[in-house]
Amino acid sequence: MDISPKHIRISDYSYDLPDERIAKYPLKERDHSKLLVCRHGKISESLFTSLPEQLPAPGLMIFNNTRVIHARLHFRKETGSTVEVFCLEPLVPADYSQSFQQRKHTSWLCMIGNLKRWKKGTLCREMTVKGHSVHLFAERGESMGTSHRVNFSWDNPEVCFADILEVFGELPIPPYLNRATQESDEHTYQTVYSKVEGSVAAPTAGLHFTTRVLDTIRRHGIELEEVTLHVGAGTFRPVKTDEIGAHDMHTEHIAVHRHTLLRLMAHGGQAIAVGTTSVRTLESLYYIGLTLRRNPEASEEDLHVDQWQAYESVASHDRLTAVEALQEIIDYMDRNEMEVLHSSTQIIIAPGYTFRLVKALITNFHQPQSTLLLLVSAFLKGKWREVYDYALAHDFRFLSYGDSSLLIP
Repeated sequence: MDISPKHIRISDYSYDLPDERIAKYPLKERDHSKLLVCRHGKISESLFTSLPEQLPAPGLMIFNNTRVIHARLHFRKETGSTVEVFCLEPLVPADYSQSFQQRKHTSWLCMIGNLKRWKKGTLCREMTVKGHSVHLFAERGESMGTSHRVNFSWDNPEVCFADILEVFGELPIPPYLNRATQESDEHTYQTVYSKVEGSVAAPTAGLHFTTRVLDTIRRHGIELEEVTLHVGAGTFRPVKTDEIGAHDMHTEHIAVHRHTLLRLMAHGGQAIAVGTTSVRTLESLYYIGLTLRRNPEASEEDLHVDQWQAYESVASHDRLTAVEALQEIIDYMDRNEMEVLHSSTQIIIAPGYTFRLVKALITNFHQPQSTLLLLVSAFLKGKWREVYDYALAHDFRFLSYGDSSLLIP
């Protein structure tokens, strides 16, 4: 009998990852990384430049076009102690683009480093932004779980919050790199197609792509489309519970254009996903469509995909195809005169999950006991260990700046 996904033990998804196998820096040429290909259980290796010829064509490839923001802000108190404010997501206004355009104040959900040094009072830092002297103020608000509301304000309306983050903030790199952010990371920790600011971590499967690889993919008969999922700090949060049913999956915001949905429908609701964030976005679309089939007048809040929604009422899922689910979203958008669907997802993809839209996956090698490794195992129908054993035995580099894999079940 198959085990319920909620009773999966995270200890079964562990492996020995020596520190020297974690890539601390990217290769000089981002598309010269190694590529592991697992096609129907058969494993081989090549260079990432060979990816176009490895892809099933014709097809549709989906990228996450999110861009990493300068989310880390450092303030020095009069006592000399430093407080780090790590911006996670906007609260007022809750929309990313609107928050970035604010010219007086905005509130964000933040993680606070050295919290014990900031029990009360307002933090202040002065810098020059676009030739203007600006004082940035941070006031600590209420606790929200492990994070806090922080109210930001500044004294010069000539600059917006996006300008302030660009100058005051620091690009966050993964904690497991165990090093400070360097100037080179400003370029190497962004994908070449990043556009929409909002992430606090890069969709790292996309870091291998270059313009020449993308051009070659098009010539091989693969169409390219983009979605947006703003990657949250929760992507690095390990599963600390024995069973994953007790793990609280983080919520991330997604945006998908109408023309992307139409292109997906033209490809039979099937896509090649670049990265786990694209997978989470695409698979969430199915359950958004299912919600709309049941409730055509659902509000934007109703379209949020809950953590375990995909594992409930399985019989009713099977009566809706991927194309039908996408059509429900198109009809909803047409009724509401929308060109872009905005929603959020808390979906957890673990062994036992049935994939609805993703037929191939390009992804890096992930941390032990992580929800990302659970996703890979689900996609490979439990055969993740063979892939990781091969990568460890053949000198593949792991995690964000590491090598890549193409997985075709």
